[in-house]
Amino acid sequence: MSDIDKQRLPRWWSGGVCSAIAVTTTHPLDLVKVQLQTQTQGERVSVGKVISNIYQKGGLAGFYSGISASWFRQLTYTTARFALYEYGKKFVDASNVGAKVQLAIFAGIFGGIVGVPGDVVTVRLQNDIKMPPEKRRNYKHVFDGLYRIQKEEGVKSLFRGAVPAVTRAVVLTIGTNATYDQVKQIIQDSFGTEEGLPLHFLTSTIAGCIGTIMTQPIDVIKTRYMNAKPGEYSGLMAVVLSIFKQSPLAFYKGFIPALLRVSPNTIITFMLYEQARLRFGYLPPNA
Repeated sequence: MSDIDKQRLPRWWSGGVCSAIAVTTTHPLDLVKVQLQTQTQGERVSVGKVISNIYQKGGLAGFYSGISASWFRQLTYTTARFALYEYGKKFVDASNVGAKVQLAIFAGIFGGIVGVPGDVVTVRLQNDIKMPPEKRRNYKHVFDGLYRIQKEEGVKSLFRGAVPAVTRAVVLTIGTNATYDQVKQIIQDSFGTEEGLPLHFLTSTIAGCIGTIMTQPIDVIKTRYMNAKPGEYSGLMAVVLSIFKQSPLAFYKGFIPALLRVSPNTIITFMLYEQARLRFGYLPPNA
């Protein structure tokens, strides 16, 4: 790899496309996580039972319930987060941790807002398979879901759970993008590690673990609220109290599937992202 190639910057679309590819491999784990997180008080279904139920009701294809919404979400939400974060790095000191965090907050807010409608449909599609037939929403795909939600519940429902969704997006951008950059810089400065797959794998693994730990409680609140029927909760605090009544540990319900999903998803996304940068990226004007 030449020194010129190492200076290449990612294209604006790289984050969304790479994340959409990554989510294709991790979607079954996300499906299990959502079904665990939407359990209400009194439900005690194990991970093994959730997996068994999904297979019994939908076969292998059942593990990809809601995949169209997941792709849509990544191509909107992740594209916005990554593109804004990378663009903003041109205007801040790359070695300043505080500046990167502020940049991640801004990118997370914008990306989170853009991604809420896709997130709502994703959660509902993923949860539908565990419901009795008469209670299922039966969205055909992401666009059918978007259309029916605005028609049956109003446009406002497309942004149900926007506060926890945007909060999660901010925390995730800090926990993955900013953390990835910082950890990568520390490893390179401390050990002289060259650009390449080993560096990208190690850095993305650390970022994935940190991102999961930071976002899991917010993710549980977001998932529960987005999946709720109109009027089921009086507001966001009612969701928080409902989860807390189950147990404080309920905020980490589905943590193992989430870790198994977010970490590989982060690893695959960033490794593909780095390869896309090195192969399809553009050179800065001063290169």
